[in-house]
Amino acid sequence: MSNAYRRLLLVPLCGLLLAGCEQLGIEDPAKAAAAKEAEARAIGSACRHSGRPLEECYRFNPKAQKAAIFAGWREMDAYMRENSIPTASSAGGPAAETPKETPAAAAPAEPAAPAEAAPARK
Repeated sequence: MSNAYRRLLLVPLCGLLLAGCEQLGIEDPAKAAAAKEAEARAIGSACRHSGRPLEECYRFNPKAQKAAIFAGWREMDAYMRENSIPTASSAGGPAAETPKETPAAAAPAEPAAPAEAAPARK
């Protein structure tokens, strides 16, 4: 075989090898960027649905893209207003970091004794 034929066979073989890069775990930068944006939009939507303000979403998710968080928040806001959906109540997590009452403050106060007792009858 001559060098020309070897080169001609080498080109499709290289193409087949490069097509399998996804199988090897090599990430496509475009797909990774799209996944990060989709995740940030989901974070924004979840924040709006739970009633959290944007600033709180940004603070709790510093690595997420702020523009995508805002876009997701805005889309969910429009959807919730259009369909009259109330905000979901939070059962826990970072938004529920409010100071809790102490057991003594939560207990009902004992009724105060009256200043003057009624005179006893015989």
